Amino acid sequence: MALILSLLAICAVLLASEFGWRKHWLNNEFGRKFVHITVGSFVAFWPFFLSWNQIRLVSLAFLVVVFISDRFKLFHAMHSVQRPTYGEAFFAITVGLLTFLTHTKAVYAAALLQMSLADGFAAVVGTRLGRENKYHLLGHTKSVAGTTTFIAVSLAVFIGYSIWSVAGLGVPIIVFGALAAAILENIAPFGLDNITVPVFVALLLRY
Repeated sequence: MALILSLLAICAVLLASEFGWRKHWLNNEFGRKFVHITVGSFVAFWPFFLSWNQIRLVSLAFLVVVFISDRFKLFHAMHSVQRPTYGEAFFAITVGLLTFLTHTKAVYAAALLQMSLADGFAAVVGTRLGRENKYHLLGHTKSVAGTTTFIAVSLAVFIGYSIWSVAGLGVPIIVFGALAAAILENIAPFGLDNITVPVFVALLLRY
């Protein structure tokens, strides 16, 4: 039952995003990140009510939906970004990949929240406020506003994990994790940060 309700919730978000796109409420980067933030934040807590095998199966289903949607333009908001990116496919892969890297529910949640919240809000803020403070790194155009937002949200996620987990994290690890994740987000091409950032965070928290 939990699996069916989870899938229905994802479908509801995708349908809502398509409705918002057709009404011109969710266009361009904001529309894509609406799906990114809402779905990613929901999926982050799946280990608390789904099994690891169920999450892996849904990850494969996600990947199929992404390719079908891209091929037949089913969910426009999800593919509304203009630059070349495979972020949605990498997102689907990461949902399942993390289940092989950790069986700690809190680590899984923190890793996915880094992808959904830090990356998602950085893109939204960077698009809105980053036009006058852009910089270039390894061929990528970024903004100070977006990167600052990423670091701030990333710090919040690490602090939240530290408070939630039994072991806790020291300040140096929290700061290092947020800065390293921001660097990975800056240099990863074609949406690859949707894999590199959560995998890095999961390995950091695990070891």
